Amino acid sequence: MSTTLTTTDLEAGTWTIDPVHSSVSFSVRHLMVSKVRGKFETFSGAITVDESGVPSVTAEIDVNSINTGNEGRDGHIKSADFFEVEKYPTATFTSTSVKADGDDYALEGDFTLHGVTRPVTLKLEFNGVNPGMGNGPVAGFEASVVLNRKDFGIDLDMPLETGGSVVGDKVTITLEIEAGKTA
Repeated sequence: MSTTLTTTDLEAGTWTIDPVHSSVSFSVRHLMVSKVRGKFETFSGAITVDESGVPSVTAEIDVNSINTGNEGRDGHIKSADFFEVEKYPTATFTSTSVKADGDDYALEGDFTLHGVTRPVTLKLEFNGVNPGMGNGPVAGFEASVVLNRKDFGIDLDMPLETGGSVVGDKVTITLEIEAGKTA
């Protein structure tokens, strides 16, 4: 793993993502004029900081836990037209490096969705560490990335008569993460 960032703000050890105080959400263009937003209800992950201060990240998303606020749409997204959740129930991320990028960071890693693994770079903001509320320190992060769904084999085209398509190719993923030190 090639890493150019070390951090003294995060103590060495494992920081486990707290799903109650975190979110994994997305937005995608709909009918070329608006956006559909949704989130994944079930996910997990950890940030591991080695003794020299080098962090690494692993995460898993239960793709079947998608929630756009519309059961019919959720069912269609879970179908073979899009996520094909019966065959590909999870998405995973494993970092390969974290690099300073101005006041923020570039979190690079391998993202697997729909059985396809691609390198991705997330723009990461480290919000700091808080002593917590009696259960040990917590750290906060915000990250985002724009992915092309077709890069992951989700290539259903639903063209509009007037041009464009029903669903855009670019999907913005936004992570708001709180992680507690667990080891």
